[in-house]
Amino acid sequence: MSYVARVLALSLLALGMFIYPQEVLSSAGGGLTLWWRFVLPALLPFFILSELLMASGFVHFLGVLLESFMRPVFRLPGQAAFVVAMGYTSGFPMGAVLTARLRKDGEITREEGERLLAFTNNPSPGFMFGAVASGMLGKPSLGIVLAGSVYLANLIVGFLFRFYRVTPRPPRPPRSSSFPSLKRAWQEMKSAQNKDNRTLGQVLGDAVKQSTNTVLMVAGFMAFFSVILRLLNLWNVTLFLATLSHSIIQKIQISTFQAFFNGLFEMTLGCQQAIHALFLLDQQVALLALLMGWGGLSVFAQVAGLISSTDLRFSSFVIARALHALIALGLSQLFLLVAKVPISTPPVHFPPDGSVLFWNTWQLSSLVFIGSMSILAVLTLIRVRSS
Repeated sequence: MSYVARVLALSLLALGMFIYPQEVLSSAGGGLTLWWRFVLPALLPFFILSELLMASGFVHFLGVLLESFMRPVFRLPGQAAFVVAMGYTSGFPMGAVLTARLRKDGEITREEGERLLAFTNNPSPGFMFGAVASGMLGKPSLGIVLAGSVYLANLIVGFLFRFYRVTPRPPRPPRSSSFPSLKRAWQEMKSAQNKDNRTLGQVLGDAVKQSTNTVLMVAGFMAFFSVILRLLNLWNVTLFLATLSHSIIQKIQISTFQAFFNGLFEMTLGCQQAIHALFLLDQQVALLALLMGWGGLSVFAQVAGLISSTDLRFSSFVIARALHALIALGLSQLFLLVAKVPISTPPVHFPPDGSVLFWNTWQLSSLVFIGSMSILAVLTLIRVRSS
């Protein structure tokens, strides 16, 4: 964006905030409410946990054990397995946070960082199962269809990105054993611990401080983009785009296009409107999977901010999100053909008690993390035994 266009856009935004102060206040409050109820409990505990695990050398331990699977399948080092598991556990923007951290520490190359960034950013399991399937659709059983479509599509994107900017690597020494060496993994972990001279109190304090700063940054992005999207709707920008698109593809209703364009800017609002704009279940699931695979410009801005201090290229992330959205849409329709979803399931609303919601989100995310690490470990053993 040129300097003149940037100044013009910011001037229009400032003018809109002065003209519609009440709308700005309510939209920003809505974004922060969404952050408080769903994003904070899904992200903050795992942000702190990831910082502690990285400081303890656990990532280097995993790097040795999972190298034999991650390298041939995704062309990534074993340390990337930790980012994959945490990204699938906590949702946006955990994958970007950890990828940028590994790149800063020199654990991955630039190309490996861009491959890793491409498929470690998803909506959180709490959002897909709770907010969308149970809360918006009123059909909890659809959470498996939506999460399965989004997660599997992202793994497919990761496999496709193994062909991204392939550079020849120096040959590795032959392995002395067919199984990953626990002794070498332990040595790598101890070596990483010895390089970090901080005390346990310093490590814990730094983890909490860094994690809090990151999750507050996410809150700011969500509030800011909620305001921008509200202004775009007040100025009928998304309605204009929807009407223009309807004139080209008349089979799709204007309300569907409007939900689509709102979802391109902000995923949650687009998902809410998709439920009301469409009446057939397969169409609702298709648009929901598409929007959750895309993520929204709010997530794009978060990722761009997190990797700004590295040399990672943002264009690869955009391409991956487009691929993810299309593949997730196709998989959702495939899964609906074989899934038995009860049509008359009554809506399930979120519990008003924040502590209950926090526990449900933490419990689900913990199960996803344990399951992800277990699957990666099993696949590694299968890979080693067959080689």
